[in-house]
Formats: sequence, C-alpha cells, structure tokens
Amino acid sequence: MQYVIYGIASFFFLYGIILLAEGFYTTSAVKELHGEFKTTACGRCISGMFVFLTYVLGVAWLGVFGFSAVPVFMFYNIWSTCEVIKSFQTNVTVPGDQICVDIRQYGIIPWNAVPGKACGPILENICNTNEFYMSYHLFIVACAGAGATVIALLIYMMATTYNYAVLKFKSREDCCTKF
Repeated sequence: MQYVIYGIASFFFLYGIILLAEGFYTTSAVKELHGEFKTTACGRCISGMFVFLTYVLGVAWLGVFGFSAVPVFMFYNIWSTCEVIKSFQTNVTVPGDQICVDIRQYGIIPWNAVPGKACGPILENICNTNEFYMSYHLFIVACAGAGATVIALLIYMMATTYNYAVLKFKSREDCCTKF
C-alpha cells in the first residue's frame, strides 16, 4: 500500500508538470512565439486529451473521496460511543457492559464474525489507545485531501475546457466575422 501511495503521488507530480507545460503550449506561449494568435492541431489535440483525462481522474478521485468518508463516519460513531463511556461515571443509567460498538454493521467484517462487537471494558481499552485517535485524525486528513483534489481537478477541468473551446473557435477561418 505504501508503494501505491508513492506511485500516485509521483504520478500527480508529473501530471501537474505536464499540465503546466500544456497550459503554456496551448495559450499565451503560442501567441508570443508567433506574434499573433495561432493555434496548432497538436495544441488542440493535447488540450482535448487533457480535458478527457482530467474528467476521468476527477471521477476516480470522487470515488476515493466517497470511500474515504466511510471510515470517518465509522470512527466518528465509535468516538461518540467512547465519549458516552467517558461520561458514564457521572450518568449511571445503563450498566457499562451494555454500551457496545458493533463493527459488523459497517460491512467491514462478515455478520458471522465472532468478535464482531466490543462492549464495556474492551471498548474502553480501545478508546484509551493513542492509535485509535491517530487513525481517526489520519482518516479525516485523507478525506479532506481527497476532497481538495476533487475540487482542484474540477477547477482545472473548467479552465481546460474553456481553453479548448477558445482554441477550437479561433482555429476556424471565420472566427473574426462572428463578433
């Protein structure tokens, strides 16, 4: 899993550099190079390809964002139960062994799993570990990072679609008579 994360990070680093080069190639750099606005078929093709590729990556990262929200929801529910156990000493209405978290209801483990739920002192031991809170915060950061990536890809896709439309319009022979 660690190598997958390294691969994704390097891919997006290279993808960002390529997108920067594509931006220069299809817009102002071409104008400065030729002295007037000219577009090339290669520029239009590259711009169209990046619109499609960014759309596919945006849909994929939307899925990653959705799947990363599931552990945040699950850990929030467990954390809420941990807070009930912590405040248990002041409000004694239910015996401590009846406060439980059933992990099977989240679909992570099958329904016939034997230690599928944690109750009372076992749940209290889980709640008191540093790993529980650290993983909770890391899942929140992963969900926020996936959300930020989706927003960035959508913004880039809008800008690239606009650039593609301008390049396509200006490449026509009768573009100046339309205004």
